[in-house]
Amino acid sequence: MPSKNMFSKKLLLSGVALSVLLALPSTFAQTPTESSTNANTATIKETTPKWSVNAPQGNFTTADIDVRSGTWMNVDLSPDGKTIIFDLLGDIYTMPASGGEATPLMTDIAWQMQPRFSPDGKYIAFTSDEDGGDNLWIMKADGSDAKAVTTETFRLLNSPAWSPDGNYIVGRKHYTGTRSLGAGEVWMYHKSGGNGVMLTKRPNEQKDLGEPAFSHDGKYVYFSQDATPGKSFHYSKDSEKGIYKIKRLELETGEIKVVVSGKGGAIRPTLSPDGKYLAFISRDDFQSNLYLYNLKSGEQSKIYDGLDRDMQETWAIHGVYPTMSWTPDSDGIVFWSGGKINKLSLTSKKAKVIDFHVKTTKKIQTAVRFPQDLDQKTFDTKMLRDVKVSPNGKLAVYESMGNLYTKSLPKGKPKRLTKQKSQFELNPSFSRDGKKIVYVSWDDKNLGQVRVVSSRGGKGKPITREPGKYVEPSF
Repeated sequence: MPSKNMFSKKLLLSGVALSVLLALPSTFAQTPTESSTNANTATIKETTPKWSVNAPQGNFTTADIDVRSGTWMNVDLSPDGKTIIFDLLGDIYTMPASGGEATPLMTDIAWQMQPRFSPDGKYIAFTSDEDGGDNLWIMKADGSDAKAVTTETFRLLNSPAWSPDGNYIVGRKHYTGTRSLGAGEVWMYHKSGGNGVMLTKRPNEQKDLGEPAFSHDGKYVYFSQDATPGKSFHYSKDSEKGIYKIKRLELETGEIKVVVSGKGGAIRPTLSPDGKYLAFISRDDFQSNLYLYNLKSGEQSKIYDGLDRDMQETWAIHGVYPTMSWTPDSDGIVFWSGGKINKLSLTSKKAKVIDFHVKTTKKIQTAVRFPQDLDQKTFDTKMLRDVKVSPNGKLAVYESMGNLYTKSLPKGKPKRLTKQKSQFELNPSFSRDGKKIVYVSWDDKNLGQVRVVSSRGGKGKPITREPGKYVEPSF
């Protein structure tokens, strides 16, 4: 939270600004024309509606939504175990823990996701882009009094999780460097707002970090991190070798330790209310499965097969797998998989589907479209590629639409260099005396060759024997 000194500085600066305005000489006074012009401008500004995510411009249609399954749904269970909350298509819903008809809490155009109940069950934290970008928000459990906790306009936030005392919220703050998708840090905020406190510093600009979760006693914050070697992000990493690790930050000392790692990786740390277990997701032969980690003994065991594919190989800004939740007695886990909400009992080792029904309408903005005549027999090309000028400056050669053309400079007419129609022609280049042009050909079936032709035109002669992919030949 801002200190008293910060507030004092703000008041002092305000007073200085006011004094300067009062001390301005009369020569700066507005003329009647200037005054009336500014007044008109002010009126225009006042009547111009403020831009809002929930009130965009354009034409809309209404789509009827009537579904009993969903994709990539974040799920949470209320502290008393009676209510399930989930997101679907950017809206937030609740329903009885036994399943049934879903009650909408947030159904506007803004994208609302990742709902999490506060420890006392009175509030819900969630991610929303209502103010123009992803930030952490809270609302009452009935969906009323929604307000932003964070107000970032550039380093956007998501993945909220409550502290056990219900006073603080941690989230993932997004940073970009030379690549657009960047890396994450874990930050903590008081539920009333403020600038927040950085808990983990990103080790580089490209390796992801997120999915924060508090321990039951509030001493630790767990998170998942792409721990592959190097500072650069690479697609299609080998998940069998392990991509993500689950780490633990001790809030009192700032010490970070690796908790779960190894083959198949470890993501989505979810702590049991009794403090004994850590549920997480790992891979077995590229299949995502649900695991249990005993925080005391270190024993790991697979408790559920066949989750949907997680996102370990890609950038996972909003989490590598959707959120899941323990039951209050620490004997069950509620999670999304296969389009359904599932509940797994640790005692029986059996899972059952919790049916839900969402029936609502959504406003869909009509896409802006312009007619394009694609079926034209002739058209003008807008770009010339690989333009080369002869040594004497009198002739140019270039490629357009897979054919080579020459043009006498400065105002000659373009003409085909060859007459063939069976191959693409690319990468032309003049000989030293300007009498020959070397280029490459390409055919999807027969591959390519390096060919030479007279700069006056004619039939290209191949000078390579082996078919292959040749580029940029030069005398």
